[in-house]
Amino acid sequence: MATGRAGAERQAQLEYSEFQAAMLDEEKRRRKAAKIVAVLGHFLGRDTDVLKGLTVADIGCSAGFIADELADAGAARTFGVDIDVPGLRRAAARFGERVEFVCADGTALPFPDGSIDVLVFNHIYEHVVDPDAIMAEMRRVLSDEGVLYLGLGNRLGVMEPHYRLPFLSYLPPALADRYVRLSGRADSYYERYRTRRGLRRMVRGLRVWDYTFPVLATPAAFAGSELFPGAVGRAAEAVLSRLPRAVLRALLPVVPTYLWVATKSTRRPAGARLPQPPDPVVPL
Repeated sequence: MATGRAGAERQAQLEYSEFQAAMLDEEKRRRKAAKIVAVLGHFLGRDTDVLKGLTVADIGCSAGFIADELADAGAARTFGVDIDVPGLRRAAARFGERVEFVCADGTALPFPDGSIDVLVFNHIYEHVVDPDAIMAEMRRVLSDEGVLYLGLGNRLGVMEPHYRLPFLSYLPPALADRYVRLSGRADSYYERYRTRRGLRRMVRGLRVWDYTFPVLATPAAFAGSELFPGAVGRAAEAVLSRLPRAVLRALLPVVPTYLWVATKSTRRPAGARLPQPPDPVVPL
């Protein structure tokens, strides 16, 4: 969700699916959706029909693959929201019978206060002009007992995920633009990541649970086996499932991606006990 390329004034990324092929990679998007549904299922304490009876919205849905999987998980009503018009057209053509796709900016969501039970905001914040304004809108529309899934890239992750250039997100904008131009991969670097500390500020007003290490330590339980495939995955799972919590917490500042579940209430993860359970995140 989000338009255009970086310039003197940062503009929204319209028609994102037209220049980011990953948004049209159906297999990969559905794998991401399976992980999202599994995390939500654990938090809600539901093994099947994870979203049954709930009103769900995917904010930044683009071509709609994740929204379709949310509908398939039993949602009573599913919305896909974006400003990516070509992506929305594709989504509506394929999934419009069970997902309601809406062209709307995340800073002005077309929903009444407290009307959405589950919100998904997966790897979107770095693409938008004002992520804090979108967070405020999501808090507004989230129901009192609702759940917000957040997939959040970390500025201090070594390998930038969009351009696969090491330390790209560490650099100030002018140097990052030069770096991607020299690599031949883009004219400029649009994305703006935050550190873990900055992300903790972004979720102020919410109660947050960190599912990053639960997913990494038990990927099979969260449809997350693609994170570390094959022998590397089995080795990573064996190590991470046994590491002391103090060691894992020390690694948090440089973990490339965080998987957080946020609520407005005091509800806690209701799923089965895990080798590495979810940790509370303290907003700033």
